[in-house]
Amino acid sequence: MNKTTNKFSPEVRERAVRMFLDHQGDYPSRWSALLSISGKIGCTAQTLNEWVKKTEVDNGQRAGVPSDMSEKLKKLERENRELRQANEILRKASAYFAQAELDRPFKR
Repeated sequence: MNKTTNKFSPEVRERAVRMFLDHQGDYPSRWSALLSISGKIGCTAQTLNEWVKKTEVDNGQRAGVPSDMSEKLKKLERENRELRQANEILRKASAYFAQAELDRPFKR
């Protein structure tokens, strides 16, 4: 989820994108369609444009990383970061105990 709160539900987003895709041809330009439809939904034209672009990427109509792959990538990056932190902790603990073993007096 974004760092900002999402004002619009997924249903409203889907409806807005569907409206844009269905009625884009009724307007002289893409931007005029975005302005008109976004005004009816209550969002900015830029916000609607982002939703439309994301849908186009997910449908393979535009180059980019689809949403499902993006989520998988974020999950793997988070897991990788956690594993690196765990490895660093283990490395430091191993070095600490190895040094403690060297400092112990030798038994005969």
